[in-house]
Amino acid sequence: MSNAPSRFLVTARAPLTELPAWKRFVVAAQTCAARADELDLIEAPGLVLDASGQRHAPELLAAGEALLEARGFAEQRQRLLAGDEVNVTEHRAAWHTILRAPTAPTDVQAERERMDAWVRRADAERRWRHIVHVGIGGSDWGVRLAVSAFGYAGTWRDVRFVANIDGHAIEGGLAGLDPRDTLVVLVSKSFTTSETLENGARAREWLVAAGLDPADHLVAVTARPERARAWGIPEAQIFRLWDWVGGRFSIWSAVSLTTALSVGSDVLAGLRMGAAAMDAHFAQAPLLANAPVRMALAGIVNRSILGHGSLNIAPYDSRLANLVPYVQQLDMESLGKSVDLAGRPVGVPTGPAVWGMPGTDAQHTFFQWMHQGSDGAPVDFILCSQADHHWASHHRQLLANCLAQREALMRGKTLAQARAECLAEGLTPEQADWLAPHRVHPGGRPNHLIVLPRLSPYSLGALLALYEHRVFTQGVIWGIDPFDQWGVEYGKVLARGIAQALQPVASEARWDSALDTVAQTAATRPADRPSDHDASTCHWIAQLRG
Repeated sequence: MSNAPSRFLVTARAPLTELPAWKRFVVAAQTCAARADELDLIEAPGLVLDASGQRHAPELLAAGEALLEARGFAEQRQRLLAGDEVNVTEHRAAWHTILRAPTAPTDVQAERERMDAWVRRADAERRWRHIVHVGIGGSDWGVRLAVSAFGYAGTWRDVRFVANIDGHAIEGGLAGLDPRDTLVVLVSKSFTTSETLENGARAREWLVAAGLDPADHLVAVTARPERARAWGIPEAQIFRLWDWVGGRFSIWSAVSLTTALSVGSDVLAGLRMGAAAMDAHFAQAPLLANAPVRMALAGIVNRSILGHGSLNIAPYDSRLANLVPYVQQLDMESLGKSVDLAGRPVGVPTGPAVWGMPGTDAQHTFFQWMHQGSDGAPVDFILCSQADHHWASHHRQLLANCLAQREALMRGKTLAQARAECLAEGLTPEQADWLAPHRVHPGGRPNHLIVLPRLSPYSLGALLALYEHRVFTQGVIWGIDPFDQWGVEYGKVLARGIAQALQPVASEARWDSALDTVAQTAATRPADRPSDHDASTCHWIAQLRG
């Protein structure tokens, strides 16, 4: 990792909207028609990106390349991949790419080998029929995704995930398990995550109640091993993270211990290989043939110029159901910012809302809105050319549905076409005139089609790295820090105080009197002197106090 000072602020000196390159890019996007009939394929490791459903005229692509140059993209990409400080508000690198590099630093390689050896020993001894993975956010979604993608037909180990602080989550996670054959994996970078430690405490109590030594059944993954040791976890069962690994980029690390225990270390190795290959593509491919860069430029057009407020993820493979929340966190936690690196408003809409579910379920849930709603949303369609089951007719129908939905969103249906369709069905001209407007599709909905040969660890690793680098590139263009998450922290601070206030008090009358005083004071206090809590929050603390 380089110790060079961050130069990220260099690209933020001029606001995005004042750059001539940005103004040219906007004009090119606004005057460029969608060209769905002109094939636009980008070959990348593990997948093919079809950008035919996006605006991709030569003049727009040239303007996008000039915009990247104006934003110092090449330098920022190099800094990311070299482990320089790119998370400027927290003064850290974001060096997750090194975790999957073929030649990783000695400490990274040593920790990888130590974890693999631990898993091999557990497998050889046939230990731990039950794994309870306790983590939240980036300490949860990637592992869920990998386990569901490659263990969908079941594995000899039963894996359960406990993330939410809701007591039903840990109760259900432990229900029916044999504690003697259960391993609890606690994953927290800081080892202060309230949900994880509270759920972990309940699991520890459960082990003690069964007459077991919790130290024999607990494993931790953290960047603060001293805190895990103080919590009672033996050194040999603590696996290391690094400060420069963001939670939403941590699937490549020991966070995936549960993945290795469930679906095998070979799966984890394949994920890393696919991601490393995408890293090389991102670093070396010409910008206009660079899959993450092309996705980023399309995303900027769709969000900041065309005004689309959301992005739909539509994986046509049920094993990728957890890809949706994975990308949702990656994108929205990274790009949910409204000020640039100099602290100024970006000046254009940034990070879209990300949502979705697998096709064909999505078609029976919200695709009506996608086709004929007043807004619609860009879509990332994802499919696998080959299935890993033997029901060929199922896969043909799955592929047909994906391609048909995409084509309908692109092509649309005019009023004249709808009327002719009605007449062909035997309706009278008057009936056709009435019904035809209801069958019009506006069309022109932007989309990508991402095609994997099949769902393998390599192709999934490449897909995840594709999204990581797309997010980074959009962050560079918008001039924001995609690696911090200060918005989340504010609510955590407030929650600690409210949790204390929800504790029972000795005197109900004294508490009610205090709340009345707070509410009355809040109503008369000047705006620059707010109370600790607003009147409504005070009311509900009183109502909900245990």
